[in-house]
Amino acid sequence: MSTTRVLITGAGGQLGHDLVAVCGAAGDDVVALDRAAVDVGDETSVRRAVSEIRPHLIINSAAWTAVDACESDPDRAMRDNADAVRWLRQEGEAVGAHLVQISTDYVFDGTLSRPYRPDDSPNPHSVYGRSKRVGEMNAGPDATIVRTSWVCGEHGANMVKTVLRLLPTTPELAFVTDQRGCPTFTADLAVLVRQLAVTRQPGIFHGTNQRAVSWYEFVREVVAAAGGDPAIVRPITTDELDPPRPAQRPANGVLDGSKLADVGISPLRDFSEPLAELIAVLRP
Repeated sequence: MSTTRVLITGAGGQLGHDLVAVCGAAGDDVVALDRAAVDVGDETSVRRAVSEIRPHLIINSAAWTAVDACESDPDRAMRDNADAVRWLRQEGEAVGAHLVQISTDYVFDGTLSRPYRPDDSPNPHSVYGRSKRVGEMNAGPDATIVRTSWVCGEHGANMVKTVLRLLPTTPELAFVTDQRGCPTFTADLAVLVRQLAVTRQPGIFHGTNQRAVSWYEFVREVVAAAGGDPAIVRPITTDELDPPRPAQRPANGVLDGSKLADVGISPLRDFSEPLAELIAVLRP
């Protein structure tokens, strides 16, 4: 059987880094494109890359994820997070490539009292969420869409790194208790994404590490895992954030991943395990 050629966009991001490593370790022929190689907001660049590389799989982990900045530049958000997906799909169809699109809990409004299932109706309340939802639709019905949340990894900016940076000099940390989600670690997520990609599973899947928490609860666990005292973390509400954030976050961003069992994929681990592994890497 011939080697699978996988084009990974956003290869410089935290998920992209781990996708490149996971696919490479599995023996795939990986073409890793970071922003310097291909700006996904540039149609000509995107179309040329796909037509020249002629991949079997396209995993689009590129996105403009600066949620608050998206509010003041909706045109860029739509270009990078939605138009780019349409260009990838169109060129991918021309060369017979299967598209895998990474999406987000921000496509939901966060008002449900239970975890969101893939078939629940999206209703994004932020520019970022709306752009990612249009990206899902632009991917088309044959694509694999993987929604995830609260992403953390060795590369790039994330909450774990922020907390570790603040710990030595900050006597008290304040985090919200009224936003809940599932922390997801790229080392695990990348494996899941490849599993879905190589079997070309169509449709929407939710992929997160297990266990829902508030940001307050998550940061307490990060502090404890780093050897600190979780009592330094103080609970606040979203309304108490100073300054307030421009983009509205879903109060409930918990994603139900049970659909993975339908295609024979086991749930990801409880997030405490990859959290401990990540901290060991970041603070050896």
